[in-house]
Amino acid sequence: MTKARPEIDWEAKRRDMVARQIEARGIRDPRVLEAMRRIPRELFIPEEHRRFACDDEPVSIGFGQTASQPYMTALMAECLELQGSETVLEVGAGCGYHAAVLGALAAQVIAVEIVPELAEMASRTLREQRRDGNIRVLCGDGSRGWPPLAPYDAISVAAAAPAEPAELLEQLRDPGVLVIPVGSIWEQELRVVTKRQGRVQTRVATFCRFVPLRGPGGWP
Repeated sequence: MTKARPEIDWEAKRRDMVARQIEARGIRDPRVLEAMRRIPRELFIPEEHRRFACDDEPVSIGFGQTASQPYMTALMAECLELQGSETVLEVGAGCGYHAAVLGALAAQVIAVEIVPELAEMASRTLREQRRDGNIRVLCGDGSRGWPPLAPYDAISVAAAAPAEPAELLEQLRDPGVLVIPVGSIWEQELRVVTKRQGRVQTRVATFCRFVPLRGPGGWP
């Protein structure tokens, strides 16, 4: 007789994920830590890869895309320094998990996904989790932002570009923060771009590797 697999205690796995992968690496924003403990990351990952949901690496979500490593999600969210009143543009919604985290930290999230099937999956999961009240998933070319709803207090880009897309900077409010991986297709640096009083400043938060940003603002 084949033994049934034991049920996974996902709440315990998320607590361990935050403690070992995120807090241990220096993430201190209590709102980010609590969001990642509470939001069921596993339910955003396709069932065939769900067992890897809390692992310290990106997870396949199909269509050549991945859900970012948990630490990277936390770092990007912390770099935005959200206080709860902001409107955030997310470029590359993927499975919807990062949008859910941002939605717990900001007033409104506009999440743009270029792959129709992923946009539908993200919308469905957010709806099923009743997290769609302040999150809107749109299917389109996020490399050009989403001008009809601009400007944005913060912009988070979950795909790598060869440079900061000018259209995203134009849609960023002053003051505002853009977080984006920039570099080659194979290796990038995570840049935190701050716009304040007409001046734009950039710092590098870490080195990273993301899937390429598709569209005119990214790679062909």
